Amino acid sequence: LISIPITMIRFSCKAAALFRSFCTPKTVQRCLHSTPVVRNVTGGFMGTVGNTPLIRLDTISRETGCEILVKAEFLNPGGSVKDRAALYLIKDAQEQGRMRPGGTVVEGTAGNTGIGLAHICNALGYQCVIYMPNTQSQEKIDTLRILGADIRPVPAVPYEDPDNYNHQAKRCAEGLDNAVWTDQFDNTANRKAHFETTGPEIWKQTGGSVDAVVFGTGTGGTLAGVGSYLKSLKKETRVVLADPPGSVLYSWFKTGELGNRKGTSITEGIGQGRVTANLQGTQLDDAVFVSDEESVEMTFRLLHEEGFCVGASSGLNVAAAVQVVCYVFWYTCMKCHDQKILVKDYICITEPSPERLAVRMPWLGVRIRGTTQAGRDWSRVYISTGA
Repeated sequence: LISIPITMIRFSCKAAALFRSFCTPKTVQRCLHSTPVVRNVTGGFMGTVGNTPLIRLDTISRETGCEILVKAEFLNPGGSVKDRAALYLIKDAQEQGRMRPGGTVVEGTAGNTGIGLAHICNALGYQCVIYMPNTQSQEKIDTLRILGADIRPVPAVPYEDPDNYNHQAKRCAEGLDNAVWTDQFDNTANRKAHFETTGPEIWKQTGGSVDAVVFGTGTGGTLAGVGSYLKSLKKETRVVLADPPGSVLYSWFKTGELGNRKGTSITEGIGQGRVTANLQGTQLDDAVFVSDEESVEMTFRLLHEEGFCVGASSGLNVAAAVQVVCYVFWYTCMKCHDQKILVKDYICITEPSPERLAVRMPWLGVRIRGTTQAGRDWSRVYISTGA
């Protein structure tokens, strides 16, 4: 630790002496006006958004027999996937001529979109005003204040209430000169961000071999953008929505009706009481419900078995991915009966035996109903992650 700066100081002294020995005023002027050749250098904060790695969850992949991969969006400069949407929301306002230098960006957000917006506003010289439910974590509020945003926590009320944080953000922007409400929920620039960046990254990183993608969703932008892009290249790709308690999207997909929101969830920033403009028209293949207990359990598994310290919404996504794997097993057993089972090129079970399946994935808590003799009724076999 000591030798490195000493070496640098010695080098700097020699370099300075060498520079003084041969640099005349003319040569110095030529140096100043020359264009250096610089490679692999990113342009500012905005240039660091995206291109996050795709990581294999070794333990969970090994246990399920499937390749379960996670997109490391926490490596975005603002710390979340919302940096992508924030960048595109501001670019959209600029391209439409709704922003002038020194203007104000106003948004209603549970936190992460606001953090991304605050970073970009600092980089571009804009002011940032954030309305957020007062149920969000203190860490997010503190982070936004450090970033210089004007934070306005308000009571958490349904979207239908005129005092919902999104409606308050809209009214605030309308009352300010040179201000824009970026409207992350219904501004489809959000979805566009993921169609143009996240989706192509996943396709490239998997070599086009991705079979299913799973998303918890709040605005719907990530699910809609990534799902639409992947299906445009490979229509067999399954797009699955993961929903926490207190949200209506699982019910909406299964029944076609939104219903009433019941209960709450410890997860922040996901779950929804309506179908947003970003989500409308998205081709979904399935939806899964993930309880808070499952989300928390998986969050701690990711920490203690994979080494990743993430939040409950990340735990929800991985727990949902495991549910999708379970469904693939069940569905394939239903179709294949006593023939060889081949699932996603990763799982090969020579006999569709529930007992063997239980040995293969004991942690899934496989429960077997019905006879175990030949000619069994496969519709009575199910796999539960909650067992």
